[in-house]
Amino acid sequence: MKQRLFLKLSGVVLACGVIAGCATQANNVAPTPEAFNKSLADADTVAKGGDQDRAMALYQALAKSDPTREEPWSRIAQIQFSQAHYGQAIVAAQEALQRDQTDRQAKSVLAVAGLRVATQSLGELRQDASLAGDAKSDAQALAKELRDTLGEASLFPPEVTDKPVHKPRRYVRSKPKATDNAATAAGTTPGATPAAGTTAAAVATAPTPAPAPAPAVPKPVAPAAAAAKGSGAASDPFSALR
Repeated sequence: MKQRLFLKLSGVVLACGVIAGCATQANNVAPTPEAFNKSLADADTVAKGGDQDRAMALYQALAKSDPTREEPWSRIAQIQFSQAHYGQAIVAAQEALQRDQTDRQAKSVLAVAGLRVATQSLGELRQDASLAGDAKSDAQALAKELRDTLGEASLFPPEVTDKPVHKPRRYVRSKPKATDNAATAAGTTPGATPAAGTTAAAVATAPTPAPAPAPAVPKPVAPAAAAAKGSGAASDPFSALR
């Protein structure tokens, strides 16, 4: 009797073990691509709605349900990056690239998050001590890669100086004074003194003097008369007959 009861109990335990094993295998079976894509779309909708924590949990569940798909890890990397969790973003991006090396979003997250972590680490290291050893060589290698990738102009942009603002000039026209108007009406130069105006009027009304007569030119004396005056009557033989 006891032996029969033991056999029955053993059969029940064995049956329960078989059922549990089948259930575990059913849970470990990867979902179909259609079901996975639908669940991924639902998780994307939740992420766009702003509930990042719930979307993160859904992506993690999808990553466990099908470890061969890279989409959940890529989405997790983007969420971690947007929350400035650069270390977790790098880990998730590496998980995505292990499954698909052509995932461009995972590469972008890995590159930018790595640069920000490196920049922060180098800044903290410079505050503590000077760069030396491997840290300095790694920083130089990073600077070279950035210069080759972005160009020197992007790394060292020219300083933009504010151009001086040219204000338009204002021209103020002064109105003529009453004294200037009176002087203009009187025929004098505006702003001139009375003495200057009187002198100008006298010069304007003075008559022009007549030209002086030319001096008279003396007539030339005849040579004979000049000789007679010079030598006297004795020198002239005909003076007695005159």
